[in-house]
Order: sequence, then structure tokens, then C-alpha cells
Amino acid sequence: MKCPKADSPPKGRILIVEDERSLAHACRSILEEHGHHAEFCLTGREGRALLRRGDFDVVLLDLRLGDMDGMEILEEARRQNLRVCIVIMTAFSTVQNAVKAMKLGAFDYLTKPFTDDELILCVQRAVEKKRLVEENLRLKKELVDRYGFSNIVGENPKILEVFRQIEKVAPTDCTVLIHGEHGTGKELVARAIHAHSRRASQKFIAIDCSTLSPTLLESELFGHVKGAFTGATQDKPGIFQVASKGTLFLDDIANLNLETQGKLLRVLETREYKPVGSSSFRTTEARVISATNKDLRTLAAQGSFREDLYYRLNVFPIFLPPLRERKDDIPRLAYHFLRHFCRKTSKRIDGFTEDALEALVNHPWPGNVRQLKNAVERLVIMTDTPMVDLLTLLDHLETRRRWGSDPIPRTIQELRDFKKRLLIDHYERMEKLFLLKALEDQGGNISKAAQAVGMKRPNFSALMKRHGIPSPSRKRPAV
Repeated sequence: MKCPKADSPPKGRILIVEDERSLAHACRSILEEHGHHAEFCLTGREGRALLRRGDFDVVLLDLRLGDMDGMEILEEARRQNLRVCIVIMTAFSTVQNAVKAMKLGAFDYLTKPFTDDELILCVQRAVEKKRLVEENLRLKKELVDRYGFSNIVGENPKILEVFRQIEKVAPTDCTVLIHGEHGTGKELVARAIHAHSRRASQKFIAIDCSTLSPTLLESELFGHVKGAFTGATQDKPGIFQVASKGTLFLDDIANLNLETQGKLLRVLETREYKPVGSSSFRTTEARVISATNKDLRTLAAQGSFREDLYYRLNVFPIFLPPLRERKDDIPRLAYHFLRHFCRKTSKRIDGFTEDALEALVNHPWPGNVRQLKNAVERLVIMTDTPMVDLLTLLDHLETRRRWGSDPIPRTIQELRDFKKRLLIDHYERMEKLFLLKALEDQGGNISKAAQAVGMKRPNFSALMKRHGIPSPSRKRPAV
């Protein structure tokens, strides 16, 4: 009976390490007839040298070779973490040998004499396993590249601490709670944790707890059975079922109502949940990462968030600092986004002028990194010059202060400090824009610019110097 063949089975590179020439030659002939590339060698030392090259998908290894024990080669392959499937061949079949070989990483065990079909089936399974392992490694690498640390830009000590925490918690199954304002990158951190975890090849599912009604959210999380409510025409799996063995990211966790909080607590404590309308429980192995921009401890004290759930979620807290607390990272972020959107739009913009970069650093960024990213994308679209200058920047950046956000001064010193801050934040910036606009209107001619605005040239030049505006005849320093 001939071996059943799958549709277009993958072909592999096979190494046969066998000291009996006739058997080695026969194995090679059979494998090549089925489309594989096969080589053989007659000594263990030669086989070990060929194996180190890393060119093979599968190795057929005789346990008893003339010059060495095949187990030595198997042990070396494991020590060097060689990504190859090793199939043991031996005429001395014992349970002990089989168990030892499997513990050392052997893929399968062929007992001599074996048939052609047994050989082909075994090799085919090994090749398929090798391809599957390679595909999983490739997908994991893509995931790490996409959601790795390179996408969380920064060298501020606070963000470096976030990197350290991700590295520590990612390999575990620990529940994580990410704190941070809107736009600080909470989902990006959650995805980085997943990408560096043992679950990286499994699903990552994100759900925003603030966008769904309590009833719909419960159905999304736990699923429902047919007839559970009007419109439930069939069973629907919940996210806890779909994400089992993977990672479930619950954003804006503070928006869950108390009833749903209780059901979530049960899942975290027992790994059990009940679909809407069902009378039986199901289990899940999903890892939960949650995020919030609110103080859950305060909400728990006020009674709007379960205290027991807070402690169950807050096993490993990660705090993401707002952008205003890591201003030294703003230039790095700005250039990171500039390069990204230039590639995306096929535009060539070399960077930001010195005063434009200064304005970016001094901007309050209430929307944090997300707001900065959106602003840079807008600038890339609108800029037609090699550098983004201050005028272009301020045309597309909200610079007016929200007066209502400032507390009323309580002392004369606070009032003076407020006045000084206003002068720095608004008057001096406007004064600089005034000078730049005058120069632009007069083609960079300082004398004409001064005359046009009603100033003497020395006073105009002195203001330019105070604001660090170089003479148009000199080249502006590069950023």
C-alpha cells in the first residue's frame, strides 16, 4: 500500500547520518523520489560537522555509529539550539532509548527495519513541523518588530522604567493595569507586553469599555446563547473564549458598571464565566491587561468601582507619564513621526527649524503623544519646504492658552508669576512671529522690514538677536 500524499506537501533538505552505506543510499533514493533533497554521510563526526552548517530541515540519525554514539550528536544539537527536526533510527529499539531521545529533543523514532512508507510519512511530518516552527518564529518576529520597544520612543528615565517593567512582566501570565492619560500609548504598551510574551503567536484582542452599552459589552465579553435576548438568533462566542490562550486588553476599564465588574472579578479569580442566557459555565485562559486614565483607588473609595476588582487588576501596575513630564523626548518623537509620515506620503522634509522645535517642546500637549503624532502628520501634509518653520507650525498648532484652566492667584507673588508666564508664553512668542513675518514680507531685507513696521533698523536687529533669529544672509543652523 502506497503512502497517502497530501496536496502539495512541503519538500525539505534531509541529512542521513548512517554508517551502513546500503541503507543510507536507499534512504536517499526514496526521499529524492518524493521530491526531497537528501545527502548522506557514513560517520558521526562528518554528520556533526554537516549539522553545524544549519542547512537541513530534517536529520535521520542512527543511534549506533562506528565512531561515536548518535545521542552525542542529539545532545549537541539541543545545546546549540539548532532548529532542525531529528529522527532517530536504530535496530536496538528499547523504551529507555526512545524516552531518552525524546527528552533530548528528537522529533520521532524509527525502528529498523522500516518500510518506505514509514520513512516518507515520518520525514513528511518532520518537514511540516519544521515549516510550522519557522512560520511561527517569523510571525512572532513581525509582531515584535511592529509592537516592540522601537515603537515606544523615548530615553527619559520615566519611559525607560516602562521598558524595564515590560521586559519583566511580559514573559509571565500576570494581570497588568496600565495607568495613563488619554494619548500616552496605553494600547501600544499592552501590545508590546503581548509581543514579548509566550502568547505572542496567539490572538491579541482589544476592547474599549467606554464605547458599548453595559448589555452589549457583557455580550461581547462573555458571549450569548441563541434566544438570550431579542435578535440573538444564534450562539455567539465571547471575547474571553476567542482570546483564550491569548491576551485580552480592556481599555477604559473604569467605565464598567458594577454588575459587569462582578462578573469580570469571577473570571479573574476562577477563570470561569457564563455566557448571557446560558445556564452553564465555561473556562478561559486569556491573559487580561487593562488600562485606565482614572484613579481606580479613588473610585473604589467612592463606591463606583469594586475594591476587590481593583486589587485583582492592579497586580502589576505600569504608569505612563504624560508628555509634559518628559519634554526631553519631544524632539525624538517629533522626528520619529516626521520620518514615518514622510515615508508614508513619499515627501522629503529634512526636519524642523530650531525655533519650530522649541515651540514643539514648549507646547503643553494635553492630548499627549497621540496629539503630537497627529500634529506632525498634518505638518507633513501641508509643508512644501525642506524644513518645517515656526510660521508653518503655528498655523497648524493650537497655541492659545485655556484661560479657565489657570487657578486665580492668591498672593501678589502668584500674580506676578502669572504675568511673567503670560509674557513668556504669549507676548515673546508673538514678538518673534512679528519679526519673522516682517522679514518674510520684505524678502529677508532687514532695513526694509524695520521700515515697514515703523522701527529703526538697530532696534529691529537687536530684537532679532534677542530671539535668536539669524540674519537672512547667514545660513540657519541645522537642527
